Amino acid sequence: MDYKDLAAKAIDAKKTAVPTYSKFFVGSALLTEDNKIYTGGNIETSSYGLTICAERTAIFKAFSEGERKFKAIAIAGDTDGFCSPCGACRQVISDLCGEIDIILVNKEQEIKIFKTSELLPHAFSDDNLR
Repeated sequence: MDYKDLAAKAIDAKKTAVPTYSKFFVGSALLTEDNKIYTGGNIETSSYGLTICAERTAIFKAFSEGERKFKAIAIAGDTDGFCSPCGACRQVISDLCGEIDIILVNKEQEIKIFKTSELLPHAFSDDNLR
């Protein structure tokens, strides 16, 4: 799959976002190794700690369906710059998706591509728990 197509899926996923308080819409599209796509939008609650980002929504949907191998995740925001994953999402991507391509998409539909390790160098992992 072309990353522009994956970016378009992330842009479309912003429609599912529920940013009740921040009004900051984010969409994500996760690509599996067998080219399935799982999407998600950020969902906010009045108890901010229970809010979930678009990236984790897509990843947890994929995991709940038995997926374990991924190629890339696209993250789209409505900003001039690029909406990079928060620290919690970077850790979840690292732990559950591994070294994948992370495609950031701005409101002009421009993209930047990073590897997981570029956004989370020296990540804490299961190796640290041994």
